[in-house]
Amino acid sequence: MLEGFHALKHALRFGAEIVEAVASDPEELERLAAGLAPDLAGSLAGRVAPVGPKDLERMVPHAPRTGAVAIARRPPVDLAAVLGQERPAPVVLLEEPRTMGNMGACVRVAAAAAAAAVLTTGSNDPWHPEALRGAAGLHFALPVTAVEELPESDRPLVAIDPDGEETDLRDLSPRSVLAFGSERYGLSAGLLDRADARLAIPMREGVSSLNLATAVAAVLFARPLLR
Repeated sequence: MLEGFHALKHALRFGAEIVEAVASDPEELERLAAGLAPDLAGSLAGRVAPVGPKDLERMVPHAPRTGAVAIARRPPVDLAAVLGQERPAPVVLLEEPRTMGNMGACVRVAAAAAAAAVLTTGSNDPWHPEALRGAAGLHFALPVTAVEELPESDRPLVAIDPDGEETDLRDLSPRSVLAFGSERYGLSAGLLDRADARLAIPMREGVSSLNLATAVAAVLFARPLLR
């Protein structure tokens, strides 16, 4: 479920298969595209069916201010191909993330940083509507999927851990799997044991943790800043 202009814009931009799309004011979507997404200008009104505001409110828990809602097909993910690709980009692994919106924010950050993929473990679906809302449609910009556990691959596993070392990111492989745990519990002992390296994010004394999406952003964007 895609809610709002930005989610629909990103989904279309990254090749999502739209099953159905509606809008309370299709012409307003065109005006938004002219200012915010010129690459899609002139193509949105013809993609959506008009629908009344009351009907829109019945479709989703919180009707978006831009009045657009769409259903897109979830793309398949070839996990072996994702892990095997040679592009120098990291895979983000979220171990048992708890908050849907935060999970979506991680996808949004990973997409912005051109990560290779986002993998999650645990019972929460990374394609949950709340996660999609938090990612603003950017699930379609990179592979996003749940896994029972991290498969073996030739990618080094780097655990983001408060008890790790303040390692220079330039010393790590750009194809690393970067593993992040929940804010409360951190990473499991099993994942820490598997790790090839443990990386600590420097923080002020007395501050014990960061929001998950903030931690993902700090690590993903630190490497370009160090170049």
